[in-house]
Amino acid sequence: MNWFGYIAIYIVTWAICLFVVLPWGVHNQSDEEQHVQGTERGAPVVFHIWKKLLANTVLAAIVVVLIYWGVSNPVLQRYWH
Repeated sequence: MNWFGYIAIYIVTWAICLFVVLPWGVHNQSDEEQHVQGTERGAPVVFHIWKKLLANTVLAAIVVVLIYWGVSNPVLQRYWH
């Protein structure tokens, strides 16, 4: 597989991992009893999007490295054929 394929896999993996990372550490306004008038009670008090994007990028990179290892491992290649 060429590098373009791995970049495409990374982009898809990053998007899928985002749904895993977004709920991490969320405390909504109802839990914290800090409801702001005009907002949804389930909205997070502090979102920390940059921390989540960084964690998502690292997680997606780890998954793609594991995929690369699995595809290029000669023992697994013999098993799959």
